[in-house]
Amino acid sequence: MPASYLAIWIFFALSITLMLVRPRGISEVWWVAGGAIALVVLRLISPGEAMRAVSKGSDVYLFLAGMMLLAQLAQAHGVFDWLAAIAVEHARGSRVRLFSLIYVFGALVTIFLSNDATAVVLTPAVLVSVKKAKADPLPYLLICAFIANAASFVLPISNPANLVVFHATMPPLVRWFGMFLAASVVSIGATYLALRWCCRESLRGGMALDVERVHLSSAGKHTLAGLAVVAGVLLAASAMGKDLGMPTFVTAVCIAGALSVRERLNPIVLVKGISWSVLPLVAGLFVLVEALSGAGASRLCQSALVELQRWPQIGGALAASFAVGVGTNFVNNLPLGLIAGASVAAAHVAGLLRSAVLIGVDLGPNLSVTGSLATILWLIEIRKEDVHVSAWTFFKAGLIVMPFALVLATLAAVYLRW
Repeated sequence: MPASYLAIWIFFALSITLMLVRPRGISEVWWVAGGAIALVVLRLISPGEAMRAVSKGSDVYLFLAGMMLLAQLAQAHGVFDWLAAIAVEHARGSRVRLFSLIYVFGALVTIFLSNDATAVVLTPAVLVSVKKAKADPLPYLLICAFIANAASFVLPISNPANLVVFHATMPPLVRWFGMFLAASVVSIGATYLALRWCCRESLRGGMALDVERVHLSSAGKHTLAGLAVVAGVLLAASAMGKDLGMPTFVTAVCIAGALSVRERLNPIVLVKGISWSVLPLVAGLFVLVEALSGAGASRLCQSALVELQRWPQIGGALAASFAVGVGTNFVNNLPLGLIAGASVAAAHVAGLLRSAVLIGVDLGPNLSVTGSLATILWLIEIRKEDVHVSAWTFFKAGLIVMPFALVLATLAAVYLRW
């Protein structure tokens, strides 16, 4: 391996590690963006290549900006407090029941608004819920991270990585269901069972019942309606084969603008509350992976897929989903989706093997906090509230949850296709 290639792999590993550890409490964005800038300064990647890599994420930036704006709008108008009160009230003092309610809600948000929305929109609501219930927050916060990946291939819009992997060859919705519906149901069910088993000690006992009833304001109701509108826009854009970023961003801005005028609120307050550092962090990831791709990652992925096409169907599918799934935890699933998508097209991979690749891209990240963009967003959201879940704590749960769900989902994709 050339020295420049080795340097790129070292820079990548170092940037991801520092992002996790955050020495001296320095924000994640500085380590990732700093690593990307260092690659350019040291001429390990040209400025032109870096700019092209950044431009590849334009749709993702718009999508995230729109979702973060909606989350800030929901927080400002008390939607999270209202949802938290409803969840705690219906749990009726049972930690297990609250766990199940949040899990179902998380699945619905992921399916219709994407896994990134679950991280950005659901996590703050869950934090409010557990504070009201005076319960251990860890099991409920883990739901937000795990369901965001487990339910992310029910629909094409459930994860932006789905659109990256299939790109121009995205199948019609009916065919998508035939390929992934059974695997998605199995993934959601298996993840629930495994995660609940991991959290069994924390879920014992009762919790607070005396939760004050919260009434949703008119602005809050309009915000909820706005979220429903965004879900409809996403489904329509996906059905027409359009990118999701611009429709999401424009719709979110229109909703926020209309509500700000109606409620006579200063929209700058909303904008200031958004974690804008997420966007350069994602841009830095794209640059790092572009360099990694040029340093042999793409060729390695393509060669592996060509070889797997010669394997027996079930063996090839399991090997592909596991290899890609584990790989997402080193590279992150969205950039790896770009590499995998290009490799799938170059190797002319179709059918079950391509489905296995997508399952690995979507479900594999449940092994670690670096696996998916949604999990990184989740980590940032909980840190904003001064709540910390260590990489080791997440990994211990992921080591049980991810392999169990990945094997069953892949087998479902093999044997339960329409």
